[in-house]
Amino acid sequence: MIKLCVGCDTVEELLEWRRTEAAGEEPWIMRTRQTPKRAAELVDGGSLYRVYRGFVLSRQRILAVDTVGEGIQARCHVTLDPNVILTAPTLRRAFQGWRYLLGAEAPPDLGPANSTGELMSTDLARQLRELGAW
Repeated sequence: MIKLCVGCDTVEELLEWRRTEAAGEEPWIMRTRQTPKRAAELVDGGSLYRVYRGFVLSRQRILAVDTVGEGIQARCHVTLDPNVILTAPTLRRAFQGWRYLLGAEAPPDLGPANSTGELMSTDLARQLRELGAW
């Protein structure tokens, strides 16, 4: 599944928002209006890929997809793994809502977002991709 990350321009901003808003105590839930028809496939090894300012930069494993409420009030809660994985910056045009992302279209992983290893910043990686150097 792929979705725009509204309100955050970088993976670091998303992680900071998570630290301040949820304090890491509750499950990480992405809320959306429509429940995916292929929910079982998403839970069976699927991930939520996030688009930041035109680039896919991260993903999180999908743990559960649940419909909450009934009728016109029904909403979908997608429970995500708290571990955010950085991906190779991949250009993606804007779209509304969410879309299915085929495995062949998914960008490769770079590593955990909270690691202190030798991974470059997502901003630098995005700039290199925009210049065609990566």
